[in-house]
Amino acid sequence: MRSINVDVLVIGAGPSGCVSASLLHQSGINVLVVEKEKFPRFVIGESLLPRSMESLERAGFIDALKEKGFQEKFGAKFVRGEVVCDFNFSDQYTKGWNWTWQVPRADFDLAISQELQKKGVEILFEHTVTGIEFQGSDSTTTIVDKDGNTVEVKAKFIVDSSGYGRVIPRLFNLDKPSNLPMRKTLFTHITDSERLAYAEPNRIIAVVIKQDIWVWLIPFSNGNTSLGFVGDPSYFDQFDGSTPEEKLWNMINSDPYLKKRFKNQSFVFSPKTIEGWSVTTNKFYGEGFVLTGNVTEFLDPIFSSGVTLAVVSGENAANVVISKLKGLPYDWEEDFMKPTLHGVNVFRSYVMGWYDGSLQDIFFSPTINPVFKNQICSVLAGYVHDTTNPFVKRHDSLLKTLSEVIKLQTS
Repeated sequence: MRSINVDVLVIGAGPSGCVSASLLHQSGINVLVVEKEKFPRFVIGESLLPRSMESLERAGFIDALKEKGFQEKFGAKFVRGEVVCDFNFSDQYTKGWNWTWQVPRADFDLAISQELQKKGVEILFEHTVTGIEFQGSDSTTTIVDKDGNTVEVKAKFIVDSSGYGRVIPRLFNLDKPSNLPMRKTLFTHITDSERLAYAEPNRIIAVVIKQDIWVWLIPFSNGNTSLGFVGDPSYFDQFDGSTPEEKLWNMINSDPYLKKRFKNQSFVFSPKTIEGWSVTTNKFYGEGFVLTGNVTEFLDPIFSSGVTLAVVSGENAANVVISKLKGLPYDWEEDFMKPTLHGVNVFRSYVMGWYDGSLQDIFFSPTINPVFKNQICSVLAGYVHDTTNPFVKRHDSLLKTLSEVIKLQTS
């Protein structure tokens, strides 16, 4: 059996794991990344937020990503019937990045993983974690490669960035249900040759079908657009189709805007389904490990928070691990747990506000205060830790309050 000794084992080569690994490597810590899949591989989470650019910059990935020519993203547009609510990140309340990218994740993740390898970090692709034993902070992890060969990794600490694989929560029974209802998505990439006739390609578009059913449209620089319906699973049962293609075309053709825009277009790949994605965990860190990214909790595709929360938590986790291994003061609760939970909970309030209708009342109101809109824009840009923003500080109550005020004004 092959044996490897490192300071830190990072599980997962997605954005969160790569950001953590790069920052650890920058500090002189010996890192190994193990990844179950072979890259490039498909994954959702294709629309980034400006806040993610800060973490990607600190990890040293921005220049390599600019070379790929990804579609620049300057805002987010929400459409309900004939009413449009357009957010431009240049108008946001919080100072910071005011643009980002829309990316086919297979290409994006491959680019940052290759850049990480260029920096000198080893990534073992197609290696699956089958067991972990902790001896205090130290650990022995068993991984198996695609040919069935076993490798043993001894590490002083583990960063679990395994995403939907949820390695440590699965191995140690840490999962628990989220408080968000079960939802489903049916999605694909579709050719979009007429996009300029309908919308700017430099923003994500959310099309409201009904209050709790919506469609994402994420244009890419390659001429294709990511399209996905999201909502209660019962909605999808209303549409016939012996194949995923037939069902999704029937859903597209049920909406006038989508039917007109995507007439004569074609799917790039057979539509895929994901449902029941909202899950959380009992603990985000332990004596010898920390969970980052979607391993902590994935909320919902609306507002595209996944990658941003992933890279920010990956950055924060790396900073604490660096302090721990270098014998410096560290505090998991203050420096990792509280900011991670705060970011998740702010976005949770907005996700819940979207589906209960209160946030849509605000978005589609003709009387929304421009200052309020700019403050909300900062949340949509991912700046969910700026507590000088009242729509961050009072995220659990202010949306409902503003929705009620708008209803009174328009009644």
